[in-house]
Amino acid sequence: MLSLTLPSPSLHPCARPRLSDPPRPPLPVVVAAAASRRKRSEDDYHTTIKSLNSKGRHTPRKSLGQHYMLNSSINEELSNVAGVEEGDVVMEIGPGTGSLTNVLINAGATVIAVEKDPHMATLVRDRFGCTDQLVVLQEDFTKCHIHSHLNSLLENKNSVGIKPRYAKVVSNIPFNISTDVVRQLLPMGDIFSEVVLLLQDETASRLADCSLRTSEYRPINIFVNFYSDPEYKFKVERTNFFPQPNVDAAVIRFKLKQVLDYPPVASPKSFFSMVILDLHSFHVNSAFNGKRKMLRRSLQHICPSLEIEAALKNVGLPVTV
Repeated sequence: MLSLTLPSPSLHPCARPRLSDPPRPPLPVVVAAAASRRKRSEDDYHTTIKSLNSKGRHTPRKSLGQHYMLNSSINEELSNVAGVEEGDVVMEIGPGTGSLTNVLINAGATVIAVEKDPHMATLVRDRFGCTDQLVVLQEDFTKCHIHSHLNSLLENKNSVGIKPRYAKVVSNIPFNISTDVVRQLLPMGDIFSEVVLLLQDETASRLADCSLRTSEYRPINIFVNFYSDPEYKFKVERTNFFPQPNVDAAVIRFKLKQVLDYPPVASPKSFFSMVILDLHSFHVNSAFNGKRKMLRRSLQHICPSLEIEAALKNVGLPVTV
């Protein structure tokens, strides 16, 4: 015989508690449990393909460098490296199907996602349409007015007593714009505290290298070390992406410096037009473009060789350097 057991009145949502009932958990515990139940599912290969197909996009656009992350644990690590927590403001460049966006929102952050591809911008808007933790900007990041978008959001949060004075950047960016993104973001220590990026492994290794006396040292290394403290975090195998790129990736973290922490130069802008040696100025790119030539030859279009030699002597370098 089929028997049914009716629930105890104390378990009914509208039942009044009796003295004999066990105490109910405090409201914060209930809210936390509900939030945990609402937590979105992880993104993997099948959900990524399903997400793409849902809008009729079957193939990522190679021209935009689109490679989607299939491993949610790597997205979790990206968020952890940046220390993303409740109340943070995070900018994400190229959210794609929203796999990293999902992790950042679940961590409690408000996300500003900048997406150039109108198709993917619509996909992400639709996916997270029920949350107020996401702002999607359909823009080319390299032409985006970041300060205007972020300043108002940070001011609003501060005005209601929410803590973040600085925002963060956490992104899996297209490899083909990595240098442009780094050049644009690192001088923004006034609004960002740190930048965590998933880049091509070789690029991440080179940017994190602080060794001055190596053949791999480039003008971009001077730039990176001027504005930040870079740190190579970990390698990401190419098999974690769809479509699979021809190279492995890596996570790098840039802790941005404040203006007071910059090297003492007249102005960063003029410094990166010129490298100052004593009272004489030399173009960074001019020096690097002739890496196997003597500086007095590479820079003679700026001033006479004798002046260059005098400047080199003044800083203790041989004139044949």
